[in-house]
Amino acid sequence: MSIAEEMGRPPARAWTLLEPQRAIGEIISAPIFHRLLKMAPRGDGHPVLVLPGFMASDISTSYLRRFLTGQGYKVYPWTLGRNFGPQVMGEDFCHITDHIENIAHLNDDRKISIVGQSLGGVLAREIAKLDPDVVRQVISLGSPFAGPPESTAAWPLYKRINHDDIHQAPFKELLSTLAEPPEGVPSTSIFSKTDGVVHWSASLEAPGPLTDNIEVRAAHCGMGFNAPTLYAVADRLALPEGQWTPFDRSGWRAAVYPSSGHKIN
Repeated sequence: MSIAEEMGRPPARAWTLLEPQRAIGEIISAPIFHRLLKMAPRGDGHPVLVLPGFMASDISTSYLRRFLTGQGYKVYPWTLGRNFGPQVMGEDFCHITDHIENIAHLNDDRKISIVGQSLGGVLAREIAKLDPDVVRQVISLGSPFAGPPESTAAWPLYKRINHDDIHQAPFKELLSTLAEPPEGVPSTSIFSKTDGVVHWSASLEAPGPLTDNIEVRAAHCGMGFNAPTLYAVADRLALPEGQWTPFDRSGWRAAVYPSSGHKIN
């Protein structure tokens, strides 16, 4: 089945049912692979903002943030409690942009990289579109920006919580432009074909000079603990500012990262 045929489908039911067990497995096994991550590229100390997924808070990104702090970055949580969705495009969204400007100010106006899990990645891309001069790059983990809402198993719950917002013009306008990458800002999507929450086809960046897709084998909720995912994030963040290049899949990486960029079957 082609990507076009896959688009709009929810993830396979089997992966959705197995999502909790697989995510727990990723969390339990994380310490085992921690030593292997010592070979991951270290950073240059620039600021990194980490955004949680739908219904999640900064607690869900604590392991990822600790890892990135250990890699030498100045890491910041989003500080807005749980991520419920469209509301962040209103008053809360202003708080996020203010938060980013404050982070930049605290770091001598250095550009900020944004890493977002699921809905957090969708939000990260929108922030980069609105304020590209402040954002160094965007990395999304299992984020549903390229397909219709039905491509995520969380859509029924999302509709129930945000039933008023999803029928409003701003939300519909947002949906119509979600797939467009941020102009002038490198954007990398890390996705899994065994994602039990978001169909993998909804997480694919369109081909372009500043976009890339990296496939990993992970559960949706386990990406923030998955060693190949963490390595890929560290690899992307370690690129010198203004010298972004696609992910290198040669050598041992070819066995760990199944797909090659945009050439995904």
